[in-house]
Amino acid sequence: MDDTALVIWDPALVGYDFGEGHPMNPLRLALTAKLAEGLGVLEHVRIEAPSLPDGSDAFLETVHSREYLDAVRAASQNPASADQNFGIGTEDDPAFAGMHDVSALIAAGTLQAVQAVHSGEARHAVNFTGGLHHAMPDKASGFCIYNDAAVGIQWLLDQGVERVAYVDIDVHHGDGVEKVFWNDPRVLTISIHESGTVLFPGTGFARDIGGPDAEGSAVNISLPPGTGDSDWLRALHAVVHPVVTAFKPQFMVTQHGCDSHYSDPLAHMVLTVDAQKMAHRSLHELAHDVCDGRWVALGGGGYELVDVVPRSWTHLTAIAADRPISLETETPDEWRAHVEEITGRTAPSRMGDGVAEKDDVWFQSWASGMHPESTVDQAVMATREAVFPLHGLDVWFD
Repeated sequence: MDDTALVIWDPALVGYDFGEGHPMNPLRLALTAKLAEGLGVLEHVRIEAPSLPDGSDAFLETVHSREYLDAVRAASQNPASADQNFGIGTEDDPAFAGMHDVSALIAAGTLQAVQAVHSGEARHAVNFTGGLHHAMPDKASGFCIYNDAAVGIQWLLDQGVERVAYVDIDVHHGDGVEKVFWNDPRVLTISIHESGTVLFPGTGFARDIGGPDAEGSAVNISLPPGTGDSDWLRALHAVVHPVVTAFKPQFMVTQHGCDSHYSDPLAHMVLTVDAQKMAHRSLHELAHDVCDGRWVALGGGGYELVDVVPRSWTHLTAIAADRPISLETETPDEWRAHVEEITGRTAPSRMGDGVAEKDDVWFQSWASGMHPESTVDQAVMATREAVFPLHGLDVWFD
C-alpha cells in the first residue's frame, strides 16, 4: 500500500457556484486549498484533478435516476428551463450554466478517492469539495446536486466490499446518503447533527434506524441547539466509536461539514475549530482501528468562508497526510493578505480558536455515566437505546 495521501483538487471545482449571495460560496474551497498550500500540507500529498471515468457520466446512474440526470443536464444548458419538480431552479439549488459538468466532476473526484484507497494506491484520500450529502436519487436538495458520497460507497459495494461505514459530522442530517442505503445492511450510516426540530432537513431522529432488512444500519444523534465542544465530543465518542467498532467495516467514508462552528450563519451549534480538528483526528484513528486505515474524507457544509472552512479542512487534509498542524500554528502572512485583498476581511492569525489545551479539547467519557439532566445526554441515550441492542452493545456501559 502506498502511504501517500491523495487530495482531489482542481481550481475548476470553484465552478460549483450557485451565484452571488448564495451561502455555498466556492471561495471557501479556494481559500482552503491556498491555506493548505501555504502551510506546506500539499507538499506531502498527491494531488489529482478529477476526471469522468471512461469520459462518461454514466457512473452517476448507480445512484441517481436517468430522469433526474436528464433534468440537470437540461438546466445546465439553459438555467431558465430548470424543472423545480427535480429540486433545481429553487432558492436552495438555483440552476446555473455548467451545473451538471462541475457537479459530475465533484462526484468523480470522490469516486477517484475511493478507488485509490480501495486499490492501495493511497492510504487515505480527501475531497473537501465533496460531501454533498443532501442530494437524493431523483432530486437536488440543500445545495447538493449529485450525492458523491453515495456514488463512492455504491462503487465499493459493486466491487464486493461487504461493510462500509459512513460517518457524517455536518451540523445538518446526512439524509441523502441515509436514504440511498436505508435498507442495505452492508452500509452503516451515522449522522451527528443539530435536531431536525429546528434545522433543515427536519429529519434524522433517534428512532430512524434503517429499513426492515437493515435495522440498526441507520444511526442518528439528534442534538439540541447550543451544543458545545465538550458535549458534542462526548456524544460523538459515546455513539460513533462503539457502533463502528461493532460493525467491523472494511472501509470508512466520512463527511466533515464544519457548519457546527459557533460563527456559522446557518445553524445554532457552538463548536470551535479546535473541537472539529479533534473530531477529524478521532475519525482518522478510528479508521486505523477498524479497517486498516482505509479512509476517504469529504467536505460538506460550512458557510463561514474565512474564519472556519479553510482552517477546519486544512486540519483535515493535514491529518490525512499524517502531518497534523498544531492549533497554535500561525496562518501564513501571504494567505492573510490574500484574504484581505479579496474579501476586505481580517483572516484568523492562528489555526485554532484558542480553547484547546495541548491540542486537546476536554470532554467527559460516557464511561463516567449518564447525566439525566443533560439534554445532550438524553439525546445520546435515545440513540443508544434505539440501536445499541441491534449491534450487541450495552445501552448503559461502553
